[in-house]
Amino acid sequence: MRLIFICYLVLLACLGGGPRTAHGQVYPGGGGQVGGGRPGISQPGGGQSSEDLSSAKSTEKPDAAAKKAFTAGVKSLSKAREFEEAAAKAANPDKQAAALDKAGDAYGRALDQFTEALRNKGDMVDAWNGAGYVHLRLGAYNESIDDYNHALKLKPDLLEAVEHRGEAYMGFDRLDEAKAAYMDLFNHARPLADQLMVSMQKWLASHRAAPSRVRAADIDSFDKWLQERDGIAKQTASIPQ
Repeated sequence: MRLIFICYLVLLACLGGGPRTAHGQVYPGGGGQVGGGRPGISQPGGGQSSEDLSSAKSTEKPDAAAKKAFTAGVKSLSKAREFEEAAAKAANPDKQAAALDKAGDAYGRALDQFTEALRNKGDMVDAWNGAGYVHLRLGAYNESIDDYNHALKLKPDLLEAVEHRGEAYMGFDRLDEAKAAYMDLFNHARPLADQLMVSMQKWLASHRAAPSRVRAADIDSFDKWLQERDGIAKQTASIPQ
């Protein structure tokens, strides 16, 4: 586990990466098999079992149980981010690894809790959005895209989900879809477009630095597109939106 999350921290510099999805599948290097539909419960270290969650919700109405689980998921997600920040700042390798272990456990708990919210209220857009973000951070890009598709079906103007789904597209080298996401954001939410541009540039740098399954011609074409779009963004930065 410790070795996996040391690798996980390095992969986050590009687009994130990690070991588990809501289906309990293992993704040691990011990406993975398609997992359609509502995510299922996993049992990562420190998380609640499905029996415990089912027992807890049996005495609550579905809406109340969904809200309670979602609130717990938000808290777990916040803790995961704190542990990631601690790992990034840690100079001692052992402390870094320990923080990453805790981050992974917190992400796992958040995923269980968001999933529990969805089991009680399947149209809870914020829970889909939260699950999509956790999957993105763990490198389960297919799962993340699926979650964000659900969120955007329920709330098409959720631009945060458009941006994060764009990052997930980059994780699978789906460049055309990522570019479409960027253009949507450029026209409606420039800060989010800028955020996605940073992820695109990191993707380009990583694919320039190491052998890639993407054709060199496609990388060159994407590089040219990025330069053009970055130039346009800088020229229009002072124009009121």
